[in-house]
Amino acid sequence: MKAMILAAGRGERMGHLTKHCPKPLLKVNGKCLIEYHLEALHRANIREVIINTAYLAKKIHSTLGDGSKYGLQITFSHEGNEGLETAGGIIKALPLLGDNPFLVINADIWTNYDFSKLSLNTEMLAHLVLVKNPAHHPQGDFGINAEGLLVNKPGQYTFSGIGLYSPQLFAGKYCKKQPLAPIIRAAIDQAQISGEQYSGEWADIGTPERLAQLEASLRTISKNGIQH
Repeated sequence: MKAMILAAGRGERMGHLTKHCPKPLLKVNGKCLIEYHLEALHRANIREVIINTAYLAKKIHSTLGDGSKYGLQITFSHEGNEGLETAGGIIKALPLLGDNPFLVINADIWTNYDFSKLSLNTEMLAHLVLVKNPAHHPQGDFGINAEGLLVNKPGQYTFSGIGLYSPQLFAGKYCKKQPLAPIIRAAIDQAQISGEQYSGEWADIGTPERLAQLEASLRTISKNGIQH
């Protein structure tokens, strides 16, 4: 299985922190946010990683290189200075992702989720990992029914930024700037998106305050000798 890390965003809510540093390279407990994902992918025996870039792309390219220092093969999908949003970025990268289901991860989250556990039923177009609604997103994104299918109504679950996708979800879609949510919601209406609720550690690093909270949390974990 191949993986894609979404790293093209500008991270405007981070203020001065991302003026000269792309958000995926912001450091937490001495390590770039995106490096936590790269290490987790290696642990999950995923070796081919596509990373989309736009804002301050050269810094991401030069920092990560070809991926060999992480035991990975990294290929960059550059979108220009503005970026194509989530769906546009995935569609542009489809030739690199191949014909099989692929993993997509937001660069600006932190989690200890085990990516090796993900699987996609052949009848489904995607499988999304959901978390309980965080304080900054109390309305939630989706519900999950008794069959494990997502439903299009706000509920107790928020999309974690981790998903396994079939290329068929994007069949017939043009490569242009476009969000992912409308494509997902249309497939949910056709009962083609499954999901799971993850109760482990997860954080959306959307603001300087949340970055500081994660830093404090990981420093505590390090002091206690707990490894992630």
